[in-house]
Amino acid sequence: MPVTQPILITGGRLVDGTGAAPVDDTAVLVHGDSIVAVGPTAEVTASAPADAVAIDATGRTIMPGLIDAHLHVTFDDVQSNDELFFHRQPALAALVTAFNLPKLLRAGVTSFFDPDTVHGIGPQVRDAIEAGVIDGPRMATGVQALLTSVGGTAGRLIPDEGEVGYAAVVNTIDEMVTTTRRQIKHGADWIKIHATGSIPRHDGELQVWTYDELRAVCDTAHELGVPVTAHCRNASSTRDAARAGVDLILHASFIDEEALEAVVASGAAICPTFTFLANLADYGDKVGAGEGMTDIFRGEIKATAEMMRRAYDAGVRLLCGSESGFALTPYGHWHARELEVFVEELGLSPLEAITCATRNNAMAMRMGDELGVVAVGKRADVLVVDGDPTVDVRILQDRDRLAAVVSRGRLVDLDAPWPERRRIPGEKVGNWAAEILTAERAGVMSPRT
Repeated sequence: MPVTQPILITGGRLVDGTGAAPVDDTAVLVHGDSIVAVGPTAEVTASAPADAVAIDATGRTIMPGLIDAHLHVTFDDVQSNDELFFHRQPALAALVTAFNLPKLLRAGVTSFFDPDTVHGIGPQVRDAIEAGVIDGPRMATGVQALLTSVGGTAGRLIPDEGEVGYAAVVNTIDEMVTTTRRQIKHGADWIKIHATGSIPRHDGELQVWTYDELRAVCDTAHELGVPVTAHCRNASSTRDAARAGVDLILHASFIDEEALEAVVASGAAICPTFTFLANLADYGDKVGAGEGMTDIFRGEIKATAEMMRRAYDAGVRLLCGSESGFALTPYGHWHARELEVFVEELGLSPLEAITCATRNNAMAMRMGDELGVVAVGKRADVLVVDGDPTVDVRILQDRDRLAAVVSRGRLVDLDAPWPERRRIPGEKVGNWAAEILTAERAGVMSPRT
């Protein structure tokens, strides 16, 4: 990669990502992909190279780039499981992913973790970003999620064996071990397990992996130096995942006392990923969400938030994820909403929420010593924000508030037109109609009383 020009940010209020109190009149100097100086403006300016690009952050906040710890960059804002699993060929998925990646940078996301990718293309996307072939934030990635034949959230769309979309179906411990090893061979930063799934005639998601199965995957991955994450949307799966050695639990919905004790004892982190639920609860009616869905997901947040706060108070590391990649969480729009939910539902302070989205989230990148903090020797991912997010964390959701985004020591072009494209033939589900055409609806016959 070419050598970049130094960047000098002066006069800002520094929120360094560690949870420390903000410091006024601070300057940050970056050169290449490193932060080389942090301190009082006069001191850092005096030692800065003459050719440094100057950014005046007076009246603004300097902070680490946001890290999104749960994002699906290859999904392309899908509207249904049918579309996700059956309308995304590998080459098209890769091309559209490259188109969407710059939206993340424009929203202040300088790193993200994608736990499962369609057709397992995540490692190739990550490597293309790192090589400068395509533009995007830093990426940590899984390959495909490991599912049993019971399936995940897509129910009967998942085959009893084989692979489809982001899913790799494994039905025996031997298959689970073999697939884990294969994914690591192909470049997985993480292994993902879909520990719960939706089953017809059952409310909510049920645990669809046994403890022994979870343990087999964790032991295999850990022996090869790779961590494990698990989608857990009930209490028993959260408990067993923690006991089995899962490093990062996604959702932990309806977590109970026993599960919380297991998480605390294991040292696992949790990424609740409330954003998808909050968007559906608050705005679902604006986009035609299914009837009754808003109350269901608002209830899930309420049922989980109190225990999540207890987990935080017990020392469990909480991460922030948006689950961007769905129609309810499109790229570039909702990456910072989780911070708002942490403040409103968990009772965290804005500064505590920011720490979750920066220093804590570096764990998902497997770069905990390098990312998420503005300090000398850390990677050069820095935001300059109009206003003070430690007073109102919601301003981080407003792209117009981003005065500067520095990614890998380079300034992101925030003035370029927002990426827009036309629909690609066959990429969306083609319904014949939005409603059933009954004779009564057509007016051919009168409605029955």
